[in-house]
Amino acid sequence: MIVSDIAACCKKLRLSRNIVEMSGKIQADSHQEYLLKLLQSEITHREKARRDKLIKKAGFYTIKTFESFRFDEVTLPVSVTPEYLKECEFISSKTNIVMYGNVGTGKTHLSIALGIEACKKGLEVRFFRTTALVNKLAEQKKAGTLSAFLKNINKADLLICDEWGYVPLDRLGAQLLFEVISECYERKSVIINTNIEFSRWVNVFYDEQMTGAIIDRILHHCHLLLFPGPSNRMRESTLSI
Repeated sequence: MIVSDIAACCKKLRLSRNIVEMSGKIQADSHQEYLLKLLQSEITHREKARRDKLIKKAGFYTIKTFESFRFDEVTLPVSVTPEYLKECEFISSKTNIVMYGNVGTGKTHLSIALGIEACKKGLEVRFFRTTALVNKLAEQKKAGTLSAFLKNINKADLLICDEWGYVPLDRLGAQLLFEVISECYERKSVIINTNIEFSRWVNVFYDEQMTGAIIDRILHHCHLLLFPGPSNRMRESTLSI
């Protein structure tokens, strides 16, 4: 009976069921200590729930962390350290990151790990395969809901574009992607994962002026991370040749 009464009170006060579950587990030497531990438990529960919600909302298609990532195969700029990246300091300064290297060298892994850390810090992240983002932009424009979709992206503190340049874009797609990058410029951080050097981006966007404008906005405040190694997927493959 008491448990159901506690649950009813939590519902009226808009508190989570965590309080109901923890109310019989906490041990304390005084009423005040009991209340303090119960409130601390609720705060911890809410923080975890918020992190989980941000991670789900970000759109990662898999979860990757720093635990299985090796920085010894990444060439970092002199001013950048693994700790700097893990602390997401680049986001607070609205600095972009371009990860360049061969397919399968860990670019996606590192970008997702950074996105997860940002979510843990309470920051909003959006993760897209670039082709999927462009297709979504085109669909929203056709449906007349592009403004609302862009507003959702603009809420993010960090935008991650994976597989940048893997598939050439048509003129509309290039224009829409340019609009997104322009909106992000000096307002939020962008991470771009690519295996295409800057001189070949024009082959993706088919417009030298637009390509130059995109590169200019991305590189103005940017760290370039190089992934020179062989494909990890090929190295770890069990396929016999």
